[in-house]
Amino acid sequence: MFNDTNNSQASILYRHGDVLIRRIAGLPLGVQRRVGATLAHGEITGHSHRIQQSNTVQLWVDGNDLFLEVKEASATLVHEEHRAIELPQGLYRVWKQREYRPDAYVEVMD
Repeated sequence: MFNDTNNSQASILYRHGDVLIRRIAGLPLGVQRRVGATLAHGEITGHSHRIQQSNTVQLWVDGNDLFLEVKEASATLVHEEHRAIELPQGLYRVWKQREYRPDAYVEVMD
């Protein structure tokens, strides 16, 4: 469960191509550190959604769930095919867009 209650900024959403980022109030218990600053890697194009200043962020995982901690005043999210966006300091949950197929929901291939 996520600690989103009583935080007006917890509902802020950012979309960057096929990546959705939601501001959260806190990390779930049991998350593990992940090395790097890439939020999603394009399997087809080789492009990636990544934080430009990798030293300003920490990635966390909990099973298949990805979380981003922006530790400085802001961090720039970049991708070769999208305009860069600034993420202010805070905690975020990151999802990769999925699509429906009759047999399953699958992540969108970039």
